[in-house]
Amino acid sequence: MKIFSPLYQRAMKWARHDHAPWYLCALSFAESSFFPIPPDVMLAPMSLATPRRAMWFALITTLASVAGGLLGYLIGAYAFEMIEPWLRGSSYWSNYEIAVAWFREWGFWAVFVAGFSPIPYKVFTIAAGALSMALLPFALASMVGRGMRFFMVAGLMAWGGPRMEAMLQRYVDRLGWAMVAAVVVGIVVYRV
Repeated sequence: MKIFSPLYQRAMKWARHDHAPWYLCALSFAESSFFPIPPDVMLAPMSLATPRRAMWFALITTLASVAGGLLGYLIGAYAFEMIEPWLRGSSYWSNYEIAVAWFREWGFWAVFVAGFSPIPYKVFTIAAGALSMALLPFALASMVGRGMRFFMVAGLMAWGGPRMEAMLQRYVDRLGWAMVAAVVVGIVVYRV
């Protein structure tokens, strides 16, 4: 059943849209402080669709993400009491507790790892503000961690270029169903 092919085609069409860099910037900013969808979902197809601009897209993503991280920091520093009840009731609370423990043990390195890894970065930005982490090390760790991640994603997509786009188009449905199966197995294993 070909469900993922039309979605892939649509994503590639949107990735070539004239306003796509602005959407990427907005998504990157929002994801670092409150939005659940990571910018990689736009950065990867945009870099694949226009490989010669991939590094520009990575720079936009990095700068907007760090700016959004600063907003998350401010939320943690000045509005944590307001969002704490919501945070406790959300699926992010356990991640927040992990972030707090990491900050107490590693400080700067916790932000760096969160910026590079798939761990929800927004939780770390809010925790950094709530725990009053020094702003300059926070911004530096964010810039390096997020930059490494986004430049790596953009670079891999640009390197793959048209070959990777053609290969993904050929196998996107199989990959999509494999991902769905992996999520289902993960949920079943988690609940057992």
